[in-house]
Amino acid sequence: MEEVLLIETRGAVRLLTLNRPKKLNALNHDLIEALTEALLAAQQDDAVSVVVLAGAGRAFCPGMDTSAPRVLTTESRRELVRAADDSIALFKLLARIDKPVIAAVHGYALGAGCSLALGSDLVVAAESARFGYPELRAGLTASTVTAHAVHIMGRKIAFELLTLCENIPPQRAYELGLVNRVVPDAELLPAALGMAEIIAKWNPEFVGQTKRTFHRAASLGPEQALEMARDISVVMARLPQ
Repeated sequence: MEEVLLIETRGAVRLLTLNRPKKLNALNHDLIEALTEALLAAQQDDAVSVVVLAGAGRAFCPGMDTSAPRVLTTESRRELVRAADDSIALFKLLARIDKPVIAAVHGYALGAGCSLALGSDLVVAAESARFGYPELRAGLTASTVTAHAVHIMGRKIAFELLTLCENIPPQRAYELGLVNRVVPDAELLPAALGMAEIIAKWNPEFVGQTKRTFHRAASLGPEQALEMARDISVVMARLPQ
């Protein structure tokens, strides 16, 4: 059976490649489970400083795999709730692990795939990348991705993407502050790995605390965030360099 996730270690960088190319790397139970386990393993591995997410084949990820029917019935309800919980847990994990996560995106990054990409700490986009939320066009409700999108990109942009269902090119995503770099497709993985290698040079304890502080600050008001950061700076100043 083909592995749905390829795992490679390059020095202090853990490269995770979504590997369902025939489905453009659409997320299913096996891939979500594999990604979750791989991120948790990277978190526990002291030799790993940074995680890079990439996609095999023609796309990063077009969202959830809708080829299997997902009709809500009394019998299927528990399974559908469990599947939704698993995908939400994966999106939460991107922010909760201490290791920075860099998404290397080419081709489609749509729906849950867009959340996976933009929910990463840094995003390098190839010129072929397209970001969007096609749920309404497909006759679906944009539910989980809505909550994620509004916190990542702000209300106006999120509502536009969720309701107009227009895929945006990487340059517009860059102008909106959703991606960090736009590069030719051939330079995508080297660019993402290059960013990862820079981060991997720093003290991993300080990098991890910086990420934790960043995500906590994002959920607080300005004054609370400054007070929280002050308290952390006092604690971290006591750690050996």
